[in-house]
Amino acid sequence: MPRPNFIFILLDDMGWKDLACYGSGFYETPNLDRLAREGVRFTDAYAACPVCSPTRASIMTGRYPARVGVTNYIRGEARGRLLSAPYVDHLPLEERTVARALKGAGYSTWHVGKWHLGGEDYWPDRHGFDVNVAGCHMGMPTSGYFSPYNIPTLPDGPDGEYLTDRLTDEAIRLIHAGGDRPFFLYLAYYAVHIPIQGKPDYVREFQAKAERLGLDRVKTFEVGEPFPCEHKNDQRVTRRLVQSDPGYASMVRSVDENVGRLLKTVEEIGQAQNTVVFFTSDNGGLATSEGSPTCNAPLAEGKGWMYEGGTREPLLVRWPGVVEPGATCSVPVTSPDFYPTMLEMAALEPMPEQHCDGVSLVPLLKGEGALDREAIYWHYPHYGNQGGTPGCSLRAGDYKLIEFFEDGRLELYNLREDVSEERNLAPDEPERARELHDMLVRWRESVQARIPEPNPDWERQV
Repeated sequence: MPRPNFIFILLDDMGWKDLACYGSGFYETPNLDRLAREGVRFTDAYAACPVCSPTRASIMTGRYPARVGVTNYIRGEARGRLLSAPYVDHLPLEERTVARALKGAGYSTWHVGKWHLGGEDYWPDRHGFDVNVAGCHMGMPTSGYFSPYNIPTLPDGPDGEYLTDRLTDEAIRLIHAGGDRPFFLYLAYYAVHIPIQGKPDYVREFQAKAERLGLDRVKTFEVGEPFPCEHKNDQRVTRRLVQSDPGYASMVRSVDENVGRLLKTVEEIGQAQNTVVFFTSDNGGLATSEGSPTCNAPLAEGKGWMYEGGTREPLLVRWPGVVEPGATCSVPVTSPDFYPTMLEMAALEPMPEQHCDGVSLVPLLKGEGALDREAIYWHYPHYGNQGGTPGCSLRAGDYKLIEFFEDGRLELYNLREDVSEERNLAPDEPERARELHDMLVRWRESVQARIPEPNPDWERQV
């Protein structure tokens, strides 16, 4: 059997409920819904961090962000009651990325889209990718989604060209020119990150849809507490209550259309049966700030928060001939797992010294049961731009424990019974909370996780 091709599609800021097959009643995703029908849909898949760069580092390395040292979005720096914990502002070259591992096994390795893992010395071509299209230090298309893009590793297209279309064009060109070698395509769309810019015709269609559904007549936002960080303390967290933003819906549609184009290309060249497709996101949907373009309900909060809305993601995997079409899986999985999964799919030897925090998902994909893992961990000792505060958490079985570093409080939830994290069980189950907290402390000590220090100037500023 030839080694399979890999297409890994990573979205930026797409929330768990942003696909129709995950329950959205406003966004339209027929191609991704088809991918779910042809593969397996994970209900409890997680990003390794509630912001982007750490999750991306985790996918590349098979390690938790705290072990790599990349715990914040790169160049992120904010203070509140606590100072920002120190973090590594690039993906270290000492890491043997999944791209480097696959390249060593004869794969063509292509990066297309967002990188955001350091300056030029740490770009994708320094980490095992033969080709780098549009990957650089940038965390968002600062000039917008319409050309000229002003992305240093992507020549501008004709005026008005749409970035999501262009990245797919580049990926399709690579597939057509790929030759006989198996390939690893890491297609990391900049969408659906801000700025929220959809194609004008699509925006008008979704404006009409919102009116037709009566979404323009319901309460859309709820203004809450002041932001906990210095640079936004004069503003208030604004939570979106319903999915109804026409611009965001248009961006989701463009992603879906382009995934459809990409998969059609693989079919046309006769490689669909030998190509594994992954689709997921780097953190939860942006639901509490910066325009709050989406809503993650029934999950709590969103990007930048330790709650489920910040880290639970859509995850679709199509592996023809192995995965049962239309299957669902409720076993919790996380970003470091992709590295050992691809190695096993390609019949390559594992590299446990590298992907030491990841567990291969192959048994789940074959329908063979659970994973041998005690818990999944998160460590985000920073303030972001979305209203969350620094914290650390774990999920063990159905239970999730969060420690918030500002005041040391613990919150405990049973996610099977309370996916919205509304009932804090820590006061009622102190022994369980203590046991899980001991696990959390042991883990963060084992990975040498950095803890934020108090801000000596905070009391004088509030």
